[in-house]
Amino acid sequence: MREKVKKIWPEIDWIQDEELREKTLDCWVYAIENSVLSPEDLEKIPFSLLIDNCNVTFMNHKRTAVQLSVEMAKIMKNNFGDEIEINMDLLISGAILIDVGKLIEYEIVDGKLTTSRAGALVRHPFSGIAIADRFGLPADVQHIIGTHSKEGDLGKRTVESIIVHHADFVSFDPFRSAVRL
Repeated sequence: MREKVKKIWPEIDWIQDEELREKTLDCWVYAIENSVLSPEDLEKIPFSLLIDNCNVTFMNHKRTAVQLSVEMAKIMKNNFGDEIEINMDLLISGAILIDVGKLIEYEIVDGKLTTSRAGALVRHPFSGIAIADRFGLPADVQHIIGTHSKEGDLGKRTVESIIVHHADFVSFDPFRSAVRL
């Protein structure tokens, strides 16, 4: 399973810290092994069940959010220099893991992918934190997972979390609510 996850997540290798990279990989292996979905399914299913006729896949959205996060951080670091500190390993791990909990949320009913009762009660930011904690990921990564979506709007976000939050929504909102004139 590890090789299959590495195939769908080449961005995991961008994490320089070997221990953090392995723990990030372990989270995805665990989530897939405990999901109704396979790694191959993630390349086919829509990235959101909230968007009708969504043709953008889960992994396409995920990779885009990670890549946007990294590029935004690089631009910010380049322009702001020492005025801003960004831990790229934490940012990348968090960006890769923000939706890992979705794999636990899903179920298949009558051949259709849907959110389970448990998934409706405990949304993916919370189940994602639980998975990350299970594998000993640092609180900074858990914070990114927990604050990437609307659940994080009431609290404060770290710099890494702000970047990932916006990258995730930049790769979500155009498909949900953009107006074409």
